[in-house]
Amino acid sequence: MDIKVYGNDIEKALKTFKRQLQKEGLFSEIKKRSFYEKPSDKKKRKQREALKKKIKATRFKKPIQ
Repeated sequence: MDIKVYGNDIEKALKTFKRQLQKEGLFSEIKKRSFYEKPSDKKKRKQREALKKKIKATRFKKPIQ
């Protein structure tokens, strides 16, 4: 990851860096890994995420004509 600093503006570069980390999902990954997750809970969470993803995909899918 590369962040370029223009005009010695560190605050803007830091804001850009944090935004990219958020976009990549680093903060949520750290939060998930901070505590042990039982395999059964992990399986349930993955199923919930898959269901959410499926519902979202069907919502944005174009109707067949």
